[in-house]
Amino acid sequence: MVQPGSFAVPLAGLAAAFAKGLPWTGSGNWWLLTSLVLFLSLAPHTSGGVLCRLIGYTPAKACFAHPYLIAARRRNCDSDEDCVMLLLDGLVNFSRSYLPDKRGGLMDAPLVLSTRVDPNEIDKEAHNVDLGTSYAYEVYEAARRYAHPREVEKFVDRVGSRIGKDSQYEGFGFTHSVGGIDASPLVSAYGEGTMEEKLRKQLGLMAKIRAVDVNDVVRKIVVHHLLPDMIGNLGQFSKQMLRCVKCNNNFRRIPLSGKCPECGGNLTLTVHQASVRKYLELSKRISEEYDVSNYLKQRIGLLEEAMDSLFTNDKTKDMKLDDFF
Repeated sequence: MVQPGSFAVPLAGLAAAFAKGLPWTGSGNWWLLTSLVLFLSLAPHTSGGVLCRLIGYTPAKACFAHPYLIAARRRNCDSDEDCVMLLLDGLVNFSRSYLPDKRGGLMDAPLVLSTRVDPNEIDKEAHNVDLGTSYAYEVYEAARRYAHPREVEKFVDRVGSRIGKDSQYEGFGFTHSVGGIDASPLVSAYGEGTMEEKLRKQLGLMAKIRAVDVNDVVRKIVVHHLLPDMIGNLGQFSKQMLRCVKCNNNFRRIPLSGKCPECGGNLTLTVHQASVRKYLELSKRISEEYDVSNYLKQRIGLLEEAMDSLFTNDKTKDMKLDDFF
């Protein structure tokens, strides 16, 4: 979880604290020792860290944590880069002057620290964790009848039923013992391979599950993920700004000189054609391979025409000699 090189960062921070005359230890002031054994966990794209402690290491590319800790951070990682740092790093080696003044500049920075996790204040997702060592007969009978889950809530010991009691922190059971919590794939397939490779694996799994309509899955992927991404990027391409490759300044319009007026550097686009078209061919292929509606196929075709009208110059065409015969 903690890279060896990261320990040099708090050491540099300690030197800066010593130079400023900040107390390291004292009567009732043991923040240095405490911050060397405690850690700060920060979810991606958030600003609220949660105090925690390290109890072991794993060869998996993952962070195993208590459900309360994950829910207290207000966000699941979803295969984004997780963050666990020494508490000393967040206390000493930090300043708001380091943060960018642009949109999103406050993300991934420990601006707030939660030192105590109250199960009643965390994300309600963790309240559905079941804590029993076995399931009652009524649960299996209800599953056979396809009953609504709320019908069997009273037969399942969950976190939500313990809120406000001492048992909300202790006596958590499990149904099956394992030799190790990392006795599983050590790398998530979500972070491996291209977008199309991951999508193919997902659709291959869906096709093996009888309860899943794979054609409906394809429709939802295209409608709710691929199309909005392409449509959004297409709109941003027409409204994009220019960026200087040297000083990183942004400009709404191309300067008359064609260069950056601040440093004379070259200008480049901030949204490129490749980012607009990146899911077009994939959308076309899976919509042809699976049984989706003609309406959805036509939406993809209209979007392709809009891209061609923007990126294709009708006056300039690459032609061969035999095109004239």
